[in-house]
Amino acid sequence: MQLKRVAVTGLGAITPIGNNVSDYWNGLVNGVSGSDWITRFDASKFKTRFACEVKNFDPTALFERKEIKKYDLYTQFAVVAATEAIEDSGFLTQTDLERAGVIWASGIGGITTFAEELKAFYDGDGTPRFNPFFIPKMIADIAAGQISIKYGLKGPNYATVSACASSSNALIDALNYIRLGHADVFVAGGSEATISESGVGGFNSMQALSTNNEQYRTASRPFDKDRDGFVIGEGAGGLILEEYEHAKKRGAKIYAEVVGGGMSADAYHLTKSHPEGDGAYRAMKAALNDANITCEHIDYINVHGTSTPVGDPSETKAIVRLFGDHAYKTNISATKSMTGHLLGAAGAIEAIASILAINHGIIPPTINHFTDDEEIDRKLNLTFNKAQKRDVCYALSNTFGFGGHNTSLIFKKAE
Repeated sequence: MQLKRVAVTGLGAITPIGNNVSDYWNGLVNGVSGSDWITRFDASKFKTRFACEVKNFDPTALFERKEIKKYDLYTQFAVVAATEAIEDSGFLTQTDLERAGVIWASGIGGITTFAEELKAFYDGDGTPRFNPFFIPKMIADIAAGQISIKYGLKGPNYATVSACASSSNALIDALNYIRLGHADVFVAGGSEATISESGVGGFNSMQALSTNNEQYRTASRPFDKDRDGFVIGEGAGGLILEEYEHAKKRGAKIYAEVVGGGMSADAYHLTKSHPEGDGAYRAMKAALNDANITCEHIDYINVHGTSTPVGDPSETKAIVRLFGDHAYKTNISATKSMTGHLLGAAGAIEAIASILAINHGIIPPTINHFTDDEEIDRKLNLTFNKAQKRDVCYALSNTFGFGGHNTSLIFKKAE
């Protein structure tokens, strides 16, 4: 069976460094940090008092009042990013909507809604007075459903949940559905909104977050010797994946082709990466095999790079093991140094960063690097602190999640 080719024809994003794709990209290439003091709740008693929040977001300017009542913040972010991507692509009027679907991820879903409803119950007199929208606001698949309802998309519709690999899994699923001829178009991506008491407190309790409150602006510092955990972020990324000939026939702009996807499991630990990057190695190798290319084709790797003591060196070890000498010839960068970690939305916004690096010939930097770490191979070009110009034909994007979930995606410059 001849597999169909898959193009990216639309992009949408709302991030801590830009509320649309253009502003997000400008933030990346200019090395902007999205980290600031938490405003969503009083964090004064928390170990971590900073995060990468989305700025200047006013839902009343974007949604009707009745929609706001029905949408958790993660769904609001989802609809905003999906709308930008759909309008960018323009596929709605030129597509059989029974062959257009939505695969939208979230690692956690409506955690704020869940916490608010339980608090209201326990603060009351014990009489159950739950919001009728409690369950549909909270569940992790509802963003996919809302996007489908809003735009009449009647193809496959569901959510992928694999912690921080969730939206990359969504993109891989969409890729394979289209390849096999089961759909023509997918709105795929992910959203997350976990900057809340329970989100920050939970990650604090497992010592996953940076607690560098004194240097909060630069606390997300992948590969730096003094990194001490990730900075939690929020937002959404949406991509329109479309069957290549379908896109060409309607004269769509093609940002890139999606040519490979690889997945693996560490089968090692609940939250820690395999120290030698075994799962990362196998996911990247699977993606290369799926794309039918070699390591030498890859010009840029957007790494998972969360700024954790164990995760960062394990990923670089996997890259060196797989890529050999070519590891030192490719550009590598961790854009979480700017956006923080968007958890289930990370793969989507980092896929967008990889695609825009191809389109603009610019590698976004890994900012906040101050001190080399002897655990990190110093011969690697980790694009520290400043963007670099480079012609990019193929870009690889990694995302890994708690539970040992590993995903790698490969994008190719459009012909």
